[in-house]
Amino acid sequence: MTDPAAAERDLWIRQFRPAGPGVPRLLCLPHAGGSAGFYLPLSHALSPLVNVLAVQYPGRQDRRGEPALRSIEPLADTLLRLLDPEDTTPLALFGHSMGAVAAFELARRLEADGRPASLLVASARRGPFLPPGPSFHHLGDAAILAEVRNLGSADALPPEHPALLQLALPALRADFEAVESYRAARAAPLSCPVVAMTGGDDPRVSPADARAWSDVTDAPASLSVHPGGHFYLLDRTAEIARELRTLLGVRPTRT
Repeated sequence: MTDPAAAERDLWIRQFRPAGPGVPRLLCLPHAGGSAGFYLPLSHALSPLVNVLAVQYPGRQDRRGEPALRSIEPLADTLLRLLDPEDTTPLALFGHSMGAVAAFELARRLEADGRPASLLVASARRGPFLPPGPSFHHLGDAAILAEVRNLGSADALPPEHPALLQLALPALRADFEAVESYRAARAAPLSCPVVAMTGGDDPRVSPADARAWSDVTDAPASLSVHPGGHFYLLDRTAEIARELRTLLGVRPTRT
């Protein structure tokens, strides 16, 4: 008989590669319009030393029949519920763009639940207490797609595929609404270290914007700037994997 709780967990949290026993977990949350598969290269680069888990949001790919979420808080609530409180292996969070604020809200909930994350990596996102940036979710399809292409998203679809565009746009618009309507409430700071990562040529996130993540924690905070734009990590998987291994305290076995 299928375990409903396990089935729901597998629907939301994907594991692409097996991991060794007791290795640290890295839960990865994708960007607006993104999917768990965005982290497949990182999973290949880090496994089996790190148990890479990737969140699959509703409203896309194999979950396209489900309504997409339009706010960050229910997403964080769901993930908190699905993460096994009996699993005591270290849990680090990595969020890219929209995923960074979702990871932050999840980190807050984990802390309040007495099982704090070991690390928060906020990638390609301004500090959550900064004033909000431009808003696109209320605009037409063309404006949303123009912003996606401005960011250089690998998920942007070419205009010669209108049927695919119509499938992708509802989830993309919902994700934009979720992140653009998000406002971080001031609360107790996190106790885990926070690393902000960004591309030096990101059109929406300057290094100073990313450095503002230091405001969310009482633990050490640092900034890591990489060559590239908003999706800098697509071309620098090996480099990011090395940095994450150092942050997580693991090292490859020499052969």
